[in-house]
Amino acid sequence: MTPAVAAPLLAHQVPLELNEASAAWILTSTALVLLMTLPGLALFYGGMVRRKNVIATIAHSTAAMAIVTVLWFIAGYSLSFGSSGPATNDFVGGLQAAFLNGVTPSTAHSLAPGLPEFLWIAYQLTFAIITPALIAGAFAERIKFSASILFFFLWHLIVYAPICHQVWGGGWMGGLGVLDFAGGAVVHVNAGVAGLVAALVLGPRYGHGRDNMAPHNLTLTAIGAGLLLVGWLGFNAGSAWAADGIAAVAAFNTLLAAAAAALAWTAVEWIDHKKPTLLGLLSGLVAGLVGVTPAAGLVDPKGAFIIGLVAGPACYAGAVWLKRTFKYDDSLDAFGVHGVGGIVGALLTGLLATVAINPAAASANLLNQAIGLVAVIAWSAVGTFLILMICKYTTGLRVPKEEEIEGLDYTQHGETIHP
Repeated sequence: MTPAVAAPLLAHQVPLELNEASAAWILTSTALVLLMTLPGLALFYGGMVRRKNVIATIAHSTAAMAIVTVLWFIAGYSLSFGSSGPATNDFVGGLQAAFLNGVTPSTAHSLAPGLPEFLWIAYQLTFAIITPALIAGAFAERIKFSASILFFFLWHLIVYAPICHQVWGGGWMGGLGVLDFAGGAVVHVNAGVAGLVAALVLGPRYGHGRDNMAPHNLTLTAIGAGLLLVGWLGFNAGSAWAADGIAAVAAFNTLLAAAAAALAWTAVEWIDHKKPTLLGLLSGLVAGLVGVTPAAGLVDPKGAFIIGLVAGPACYAGAVWLKRTFKYDDSLDAFGVHGVGGIVGALLTGLLATVAINPAAASANLLNQAIGLVAVIAWSAVGTFLILMICKYTTGLRVPKEEEIEGLDYTQHGETIHP
């Protein structure tokens, strides 16, 4: 019998050299990062809206998970981490791995030769899932569910996949030396800027600045924040792609920056608002997590501490003072926390990254970080605006005023949390 001939490897593939310890850690990290979206972000956002919009808000996170998973299989993975030819395309991957064609149990991505490619695909998928779910915090309580579905579909292909490829998949930003250890630019700045554009295009909620729009259940928000904190260990420490010393320092840096930012946010809020709030503590915690994400495996704990101390007040300014000054309605502070925190963290990565922690820090450069941020902001802003225009003239963007007043849970989904 003639022996079977192995299919030729795709441009991004190498033969698998299995590292069982690292594979076990990344399998665990995949579960942790997925936990961040469902139920973490769903509960975090769900507790922050008014009671009449809880189901609609949780539905956004759930829909993002379903839509992006299917798209990742069809084309998203290939566009993000594939190659369009002998040399990797600078802006977007090709379609050779569409529908995961060519992926087998014995292949690995060249970026992680010790991990089965299917595991690499699953881990990177969890980052792709949470990014559009974060955007939903900016347009909560007023967008049509049909519009959010179309938005998530187009945004993943037009905005997320190209930026992911440009930074992580062999594109021009990675080649320039832009450092983004776990997604400060790819995930948080990208989502935060998209959220700001969406908030500006949709306009404020009816009664914004006049009606009481306080969170309906901070207990849910606290539970969601706790799940985000736990899941973020997989987000940051998992981005070492191995069970090693860099993963260990990334894990500690994650906890330290979150704690420092929570205290710093609360201190500023106590002075400005005269009272420390639970929501402020939780928001500061997330601000620190966002800020340290691009730097987690590149800085020492002193650097992570500085990032947390800066990210807390900076995100407070973005979530409170910036909105107060310009009077836009970023419902759940997608830009104020994720956009501002990601920008702060990315810039400080250029200043604080050290080769004593990670040899990759040798390319740390504030100018390169700034160039990368400008590129991500521009791509995200323009792409998001175009997608919103497509939604506006197809599905429509906003629910009618009467439906918004009644609440999206019933008018969009026919359900309520308290029948």
